[in-house]
Amino acid sequence: MSLPEEPLPALAACNQRLLRHCADLRRLVLVLGERGFDAQARASTAGLFQFLDHELPRHHADQAQDLFPALIEAMAGSDAVCLHAITQGLAAQHLELQRLWQRLRPALADAAAGRCAALPAREVENFVDHCRACVEREDGELLPMAARLLADAQLEQIATAMHARRAGPT
Repeated sequence: MSLPEEPLPALAACNQRLLRHCADLRRLVLVLGERGFDAQARASTAGLFQFLDHELPRHHADQAQDLFPALIEAMAGSDAVCLHAITQGLAAQHLELQRLWQRLRPALADAAAGRCAALPAREVENFVDHCRACVEREDGELLPMAARLLADAQLEQIATAMHARRAGPT
């Protein structure tokens, strides 16, 4: 097992991958509408499905199980009200993203298996919009606060937990 990556940059990098996958998802809606499902669309869909079905839930678990509790433990003074609002808001956004993903998942699973001629554009847009809002809040509020409040030992514990989560079964 290799040494764990620094957790805050890893979470930010995952957010950037999510935004790239959201752009791919939007493109896929257009491609399927214009030229149908071809080999390129299938290859794109398989990676997209893998990320959204496996990595995104781990990313949310990294935050809910490790980062949020560490931040709450480290909070002080006026940070408390702000931090509770951020973590509770993100937890709610994560639940909504999970709900939206479960609605979109069957169509994308069919696409990844080559059994799809189109994706539900409205559901894709709704999912992408929610992803963007979540990333903006994480990158703009949560991660900067975590960088300011968390000690090296806490960050190391979070990194170890994140690494263990990815070393286990999917």
